[in-house]
Amino acid sequence: MSTTDPTTGLTTAEVAERVADGRVNDVPAAPMRTIPQIVKANVLTPVNAIIGTLLVLILIAGFPADSLFAGVIISNSIIGIAQELQARRTLGALAVLSAPRARVVRDGKVTEIEISGVVADEILEMHPGDQLVIDGEVVSQAGLEMDESLLTGESDAIEKGLGDEVLSGSFVAAGFGRCQATRIGAEAYAAKLADEARRFELADSELRCGVNTILRWLIVMIPPAAALLLLRQLGTVDRWQEALQGTVAAAVAMVPDGLVLLTSLSFITGVIALARRKALAKELASVELLARVDTLCLDKTGTITTGEISLASVVPLRDAAADYVVEVLGALGAADPAPNATLAAIIATHPAPDGWTAGESMPFSSARKWAATEFIDRGVFYLGAPDILFDDDDTAERAVADEAAATGTRVLLVTRANGQWQGDRLAERRDPVALVLLEDTVRPDAAETLAFFREQGVELKVISGDNPATVAAVARRAGIDSDPAGFDARQLPDDPEEMAEVLESTTVFGRVTPHQKRAMVHALQSRGHTVAMTGDGVNDVLALKDADMGIAMGSGSAAARAVAQLVLLDNRFATLPRVLAEGRRVINNIERVANLFITKAAYAFLLTVLIGVAGTPFPFLPRQLTLIGTFSIGVPGFFLALAPNDALVKPGFLRRVLRFSLPAGFVAGLVTYVLYEIIRRLDQVSLAEARTAATATLLLLGLVILVLISRPLRPWKVGLAAAMAGLYTLTMVVPSLRNYFELDLPGTTAWLYVAGAALVGGAAIIATTSIFDHD
Repeated sequence: MSTTDPTTGLTTAEVAERVADGRVNDVPAAPMRTIPQIVKANVLTPVNAIIGTLLVLILIAGFPADSLFAGVIISNSIIGIAQELQARRTLGALAVLSAPRARVVRDGKVTEIEISGVVADEILEMHPGDQLVIDGEVVSQAGLEMDESLLTGESDAIEKGLGDEVLSGSFVAAGFGRCQATRIGAEAYAAKLADEARRFELADSELRCGVNTILRWLIVMIPPAAALLLLRQLGTVDRWQEALQGTVAAAVAMVPDGLVLLTSLSFITGVIALARRKALAKELASVELLARVDTLCLDKTGTITTGEISLASVVPLRDAAADYVVEVLGALGAADPAPNATLAAIIATHPAPDGWTAGESMPFSSARKWAATEFIDRGVFYLGAPDILFDDDDTAERAVADEAAATGTRVLLVTRANGQWQGDRLAERRDPVALVLLEDTVRPDAAETLAFFREQGVELKVISGDNPATVAAVARRAGIDSDPAGFDARQLPDDPEEMAEVLESTTVFGRVTPHQKRAMVHALQSRGHTVAMTGDGVNDVLALKDADMGIAMGSGSAAARAVAQLVLLDNRFATLPRVLAEGRRVINNIERVANLFITKAAYAFLLTVLIGVAGTPFPFLPRQLTLIGTFSIGVPGFFLALAPNDALVKPGFLRRVLRFSLPAGFVAGLVTYVLYEIIRRLDQVSLAEARTAATATLLLLGLVILVLISRPLRPWKVGLAAAMAGLYTLTMVVPSLRNYFELDLPGTTAWLYVAGAALVGGAAIIATTSIFDHD
């Protein structure tokens, strides 16, 4: 590694030379599937493999007309491929807005470039909140502290001096520095940042785990049931082809062929819907997570407020002259090479004075709550939280600060100390110089958004590093009721159980350190809460990372955006209700769809076992079961998966699905079997007519189930069921369709039995599901 001047950086010619040599930060592509991989993943699925095998068997049996069920292979593949391609395009375009950038020094000027533009030996400048995109060596610094918790799990910031190594993936917790790139591209962790912004994968979630559990059980249950049926059919029907035909029909009905597709489809459409609102979800499960959240932790600055800080006024204390205070503030601002938003507001109206020479300095830290600078022959000046910097005997000045904080104004204190530089320790004796009053506007949509969450039963916790009274005042302006004094987090117990007790009864907290934010998230989780955390600063990173769902603002620090699962790129806090609504739609609609498919599997399994034991001809042809599945499950399921649904989410997805589907499916299967056996034994009734009666009965019972799972009833839902019944009626009326599906219309007596079975079965389904499907 050659040495680069940290002041001027590389020259344009040196950069061009390295680019020509290929010594660039060639970041590996993010793990996004290529088009061939997408096609393969959506075509070569277990469900398609099962349906494909059954297709081969039905063709071997010589019944190509019964291969209609194989259409699900085409529909599953086409819809899955199209949706994933659309999601890839949408998220790929949106990720550009959230992509990390590097701040480099070239030709003596600091510029921001894409991380792929960094070259070997580059000088990079580091500010608080920046996340490194290369591995490097520190070449200059001022109070530089790096947080490597994302790499090592160690949460304490590490001080870095000249020559120390800094790793990509770590972020600047405090201070300022420059480093020279030592490892770039695939040799460093830099690619992780790009991956986080563009990752698109089917992440595990409660819904997907529940669906997978159901599929695993069905895989175990279907083969023995189908084998029993085949053996019995071989001894019952005249030809082995007919035995195989009946077995294929049963197996097709037991396979939940559209469940996996509609589950993924619901997730993908949710992610796309959020993307259109400039909300970047890094995992498909993100749309589910917020819907399950029952506690939302909010950082004040940049979340409830706009984060646009302005200087309201300066109040000199004791005998400090106004001109002197102006010089002090200007000198403090000029001494910091990487001012934060607060110091930037002071610098805007306080230029650097003449005759002030800075010596040692300590940058602001969220853990310390203060910054310090030594000025030659003028003393050490501190800027930070009044309740930290005031001495015990500063009673009058403290009262002034408390009064200002109670109005929601952010208050900082400037104090001066004589004597030697104390580093990261406060001088024992400090004299107050001035109070700095800052304003931060509450977001116009904050009150409405927070009111929405309260109405939805979500607990709100405001946790901030500011003065508790200030935080409480801002919270009240946003519509959150709280103690006017707030709760001082310095009084929080260290014991997790005791901390959880305080959190259960308190809403607003001030003077919270970054480590306490994370501890508060853990304490809430220990009480069974599903916790979301919103934030935008480096002090929020630890809590964002450990929360069940981290939500970062697009204008926040690179570190906050990197660890969050959801990034609000347009910084609109009002987007969160939409995220909640999308999550609820996904969860509730997948539950509805799962009810449909598992009910079908339940009645198909029961019919298979009953027919296998009885040794009678199977009551359906494969094409007839395809007809039933299309009108009572497939088409309605597609609409249900995409329909609006903002009902409250309850825990126990798998338990509720089984408690509804198993009783409903067993009743439907039993009633259909009894009806079939009765009709089959009537005089002058053919097997085809008995099958037609069974088909009509099972379809009607399926529509009853469709209406039940669509509660609360809406006109369009009843209309959907009616439309499906109408289409089936049309199928029976049109001769060509009736002949294709081998629907031979039985006599009046048989139809009366069908009507009675539908009424009795419908009533039984309503009764049993009311008994079992009850929390």
